[in-house]
Amino acid sequence: MNYYLIAGEASGDLHGSNLMKALKQHDAQATFNFFGGDLMKAEGGNLQKHYSEMAFMGFIEVIANLGTVLRNIKMAKQDILDKKPDVLILIDFPGFNLKIADFAKKQGIPVFYYISPKVWAWNQKRVLKIKKIVDRMFCILPFEVDFYKSWGMEVDYIGNPILDAIAMNRSDAHFKSKHALDDRPLVAFLPGSRRQELERVLPEMMKAVDRFPEFQFAIAGAPSFTEKDYHKYLAHHSIPIIFNDTYNLVLNAAAAVVTSGTATLETALLKTPQVVVYKGNAVSIGIARMLVNIKYISLVNLVMDSRVVKELIQEDCSGDKISAEIDLMINDQAYRVAMLENYEKLALRMGSAGASERAAELMIGYLKS
Repeated sequence: MNYYLIAGEASGDLHGSNLMKALKQHDAQATFNFFGGDLMKAEGGNLQKHYSEMAFMGFIEVIANLGTVLRNIKMAKQDILDKKPDVLILIDFPGFNLKIADFAKKQGIPVFYYISPKVWAWNQKRVLKIKKIVDRMFCILPFEVDFYKSWGMEVDYIGNPILDAIAMNRSDAHFKSKHALDDRPLVAFLPGSRRQELERVLPEMMKAVDRFPEFQFAIAGAPSFTEKDYHKYLAHHSIPIIFNDTYNLVLNAAAAVVTSGTATLETALLKTPQVVVYKGNAVSIGIARMLVNIKYISLVNLVMDSRVVKELIQEDCSGDKISAEIDLMINDQAYRVAMLENYEKLALRMGSAGASERAAELMIGYLKS
C-alpha cells in the first residue's frame, strides 16, 4: 500500500518512524511519502518536508509565520493529490493536520489519526468536526478513550509508543566516559526541539549551573539544531551538548529539567526525577490561559490526574525556582522517593510496549475490510 504520513515535530518523527517500521513488517509492498524528520527518513520513502520548517508553537508565533504555514499546507495538499495514497496517517500536530484531514476526506482518501489532538484540553467541540473528517482515531493516553466516548466517538487505544522507543533503547554502560562526564551527580537539561523554547527556556536553566559546583550538567541536543545553536546561551560555561542519545542522558542523570512536552513522559518512564518548565510568548500564554481547561500542562500529571512533578510555567520558570527544585530532587530523599513511587504507578497505568505494532495491525485491518 501507498502510505502518506504527516508529523510536524520531533516526537512525531520518532513515533512515525516506529509506525513505519511496524507497517513494513505487515505490508511487504509498503511505500511511504511523508512530512517528518530524519528518523522517518531512515525507514525509507520520500521526505517531502522536514518538521524543522514547520514547528511553530503558540498563537503569536503561528501568526508571525502564517505565510510559511499556509505554503506548507498548500504543498501538502498538492503532494497528496500527486502521490494518490491509499491512506493518510496524521500524527498529532493538530493545527496543521486537521486542515489536511478535511482536505483528504473531500478527496475520498481514508484518514487515520495517530496520537490524538489534545481536544480534551480546549475547544472540545472540535470532536464533532473530527468525527466527520477522521475515519479512525488511534489514542495513546488511557483517559482519551472515555473522553471520546462521551462525545459519541469510538476510538482505538493502542498504548503509548514512547514505551516502544524506551524498550528499543539499549543502555550504554560507557555513556559517561564517552561524553567526558565524571562521577559527580549529573543534571540533564532538556530544553525542547523548537527554537522559541530554546530562546526562552534554556537561559533560565543555565542560571542554575553556577549554584551547584558539586554537580555536572549536560544538554540534550535536538536533532533539528546544531551545537552552534546552543552556544550563545551557554555564556562562560563549558557544558556538553549530547545529540542522538537523550535516553541515556536521562538514565544517567540524578535529576532533569524538562521543557513541557512528550519528553516529560519519557523522563518519568525512565525513572529520573524531573521538574517541568515552560516559558512562551506572554500574549500566547495569556490567550492559552483563557482557552485551555486543564489543571496541568505536563503529560505525567495529566495521566495521573495529580501533581506528581512540579510545573514551573511562565514567570515561575526562573533560575531561582529551577535551582530550588534541583536541590530538592537530589538532596531531599523523601521528595525524591515520593516522585519515584508515583512514577511506578504511572508505568502501570501506561501499560506495556507494542503500540506501534498494534496500530499497524489495526490500520492494515481497517484498510483491507
